[in-house]
Amino acid sequence: MSEVTVTVRGEHEARIAPERATVSVAVRAEGPERSSVVARVMSLAEPVRTSITERKDAGTVVDWTSKRLSVRAERPWNGEGKRLAPVYYANVDFTATFAEASELSIWVSDVSPWDGVEVGWVNWHLTPETNARVEREVAAEAVGVAVARAQAYATALGRGEVVPVEIADVGLIAPTAPPAFAGKMRGAAAFAADSAPAMEYEPEEIVISATVEARFLAR
Repeated sequence: MSEVTVTVRGEHEARIAPERATVSVAVRAEGPERSSVVARVMSLAEPVRTSITERKDAGTVVDWTSKRLSVRAERPWNGEGKRLAPVYYANVDFTATFAEASELSIWVSDVSPWDGVEVGWVNWHLTPETNARVEREVAAEAVGVAVARAQAYATALGRGEVVPVEIADVGLIAPTAPPAFAGKMRGAAAFAADSAPAMEYEPEEIVISATVEARFLAR
């Protein structure tokens, strides 16, 4: 009996509790005089910087960054179509990565009422080491699903053995024949990680998924 080519797809996903939370905070000031606006934003930014560095020293913040002062000027129009005097806008942006969601919530509650402070997005994520490990595990499971699926097809055709020929991320294996029709394309990646929406201070599970395509010979 001749060999039969079997092409299958394998998928797997894992749901992992986030290990880190990175929050963005902007400190802003505005006014008619550039020097006073710069002085004010620097004054407002200093306690934010201090609160982050204190938590870094205590170990609750694992990493943080601060962008340099940014200043811009705009000349607004009045209701009569006349340009008014310039208004200056200054800001200093911070990001801080917390090891615990509870510490993040406490810090946000502390700084959000302060003058000039705007709390932005929150990104829940894993450590690079955990992310790499889980990706490897999920990929291996996806391959296992593909093998099991190919074996099921082979058994249904009366073949008892499947031999791997190709395995690749989604879309990288060329079809053995032109498709009869072009269906709706679905974007897919070998790995995808979804995190909780911005401004959520209660962490949601991170989903890491893998999808592979594989080709086997059923004998």
